Amino acid sequence: MKTTVILALSLVVSVGVAHGGAAEGKDLYNAKCQSCHGANGEGKAAIGKAFGVTMKPLGSKEVQATSAADMKKAILSGAGKMKPVAGITDKQADDIVAYVKTLK
Repeated sequence: MKTTVILALSLVVSVGVAHGGAAEGKDLYNAKCQSCHGANGEGKAAIGKAFGVTMKPLGSKEVQATSAADMKKAILSGAGKMKPVAGITDKQADDIVAYVKTLK
């Protein structure tokens, strides 16, 4: 029983570390993403209009269905008219993704 509990706890901890932390991601989001995507991920219409795109809310079903790996790739490499987020690490990108996944 003790071994099972320890194994289960270590699995939970390792999964949490591998996928980033939403609390850290929120701070990074506010610093790096909010200016275009809005405080709550709603997207800023003026930014979308300037780039000729309709910004989907980050909490929408469509955006939330995007895999964490694809979100991370968009953050690090850019996607469509979105430029890559400058000056962040892989871990920080994971943290931002973890936060965005809470916007439902």
